[in-house]
Amino acid sequence: MTNKYVFYDEFNPDLTPKQMLEYGVFGGSYLGDTINEYPKTWFKKAKLSKTFDVNLNCFKIRSGQSLKEWKKKGWIMKEDPRGWFQWYCRYTMGRRIPKIDKLQIYRWKMFGPRHIGGIKKNCRKRELNCRKRQRQALLQWAYDPFI
Repeated sequence: MTNKYVFYDEFNPDLTPKQMLEYGVFGGSYLGDTINEYPKTWFKKAKLSKTFDVNLNCFKIRSGQSLKEWKKKGWIMKEDPRGWFQWYCRYTMGRRIPKIDKLQIYRWKMFGPRHIGGIKKNCRKRELNCRKRQRQALLQWAYDPFI
């Protein structure tokens, strides 16, 4: 019997939400007032702020577009009004909505290879000052940016 939700098998992020928060993502302000929805253990070493602080990002650089831009491009769904990372946090906690999961996993799969390829093509291995914006973006999509 084949699994009709084979896309779940294709989703193998390098990092957990907890690890992402500890490295520094979204200027520390992504989750806002939804923070109580998630396990407290995720936040023991997390880099958090009430407002965006670029210095909390792992690579000390702004990467990605604003929530306003995400909405304009149709990337936001009512189930996860803060976007992909909110979806990933909820997915990690066990929530499954196959139609949305399939789309978000597809987006994740499309994101990584082009940015990883750009880093590998243009940077020496673990040259972390090379392509910092792409590395921060990879981190924010649960990919290992330390390649």
